[in-house]
Amino acid sequence: MALSLDIITLGAPDPEAASAFYTSVFAPTTTGDDLDLHDTGRLALRQVGELAGEAGTDPATSGFRGYVLSAIVERPDEVEALLEIATANGATVVRPAKKKFFGEFTAVYRAPDGALWKLAAATKKNAAPARAPIKPTETAIYLGVARPTTSKTFYGALGMSVDRDYGDRFIDFTITPGVCRLGLLPRKGLAKDAGVDENGDGFSAVVLTHTAASRDDLDTLLKAADTAGGRITVPATHTGDGDRVGHFTDPDGFHWMITAPA
Repeated sequence: MALSLDIITLGAPDPEAASAFYTSVFAPTTTGDDLDLHDTGRLALRQVGELAGEAGTDPATSGFRGYVLSAIVERPDEVEALLEIATANGATVVRPAKKKFFGEFTAVYRAPDGALWKLAAATKKNAAPARAPIKPTETAIYLGVARPTTSKTFYGALGMSVDRDYGDRFIDFTITPGVCRLGLLPRKGLAKDAGVDENGDGFSAVVLTHTAASRDDLDTLLKAADTAGGRITVPATHTGDGDRVGHFTDPDGFHWMITAPA
């Protein structure tokens, strides 16, 4: 039993338009109602009010939502190309594509649904023509938290294993093929890196989803979250098709949903 980030579900005013945007940018394959980001994770789009209601919270939100999504590609020209595609389809540039102080080549845009995305290159040089379509080598979501070390303890109690640990500056967790990476930064530092003001409150308009192997695993994870300092927002219940679903928040208020098959 270990928590993994199987699907990132974004709340959007118009889920169909949001799905069309991400399809244009990442050319994903579709798995049911989810967008498969080339085996680096899955993205789902829901109407923001419905998503908040299922999570047991108010949909109102303002300012910085407290997280940044990330797509890592091979080379700098792929960062530039993805940013160009995103802006052509309605995104707004927050940080233009450029080399940062320590050589990292990045860009940040705000998608039409309001989510912030950071694009980063895994290498510093363009060694060959850009691929088409451009495929991320890794996707991630970075949460802005009060103290990464405290959040690390919480997620460790749910079975997640730390990959890189820089104390209260940055922590992330190991991933397996097909799922997104989860990372933790101080809220102020994350906002600064993205180029936005750190102030904001309300629903983050994102729900992180884990698919448990069994109903017992679901119940065990919910209990572990509650014991470790999270909060159960919706107790485990059965859906109309017989699946079991439960919701909790981590100590910083980020929403998770756990599902188990019938």
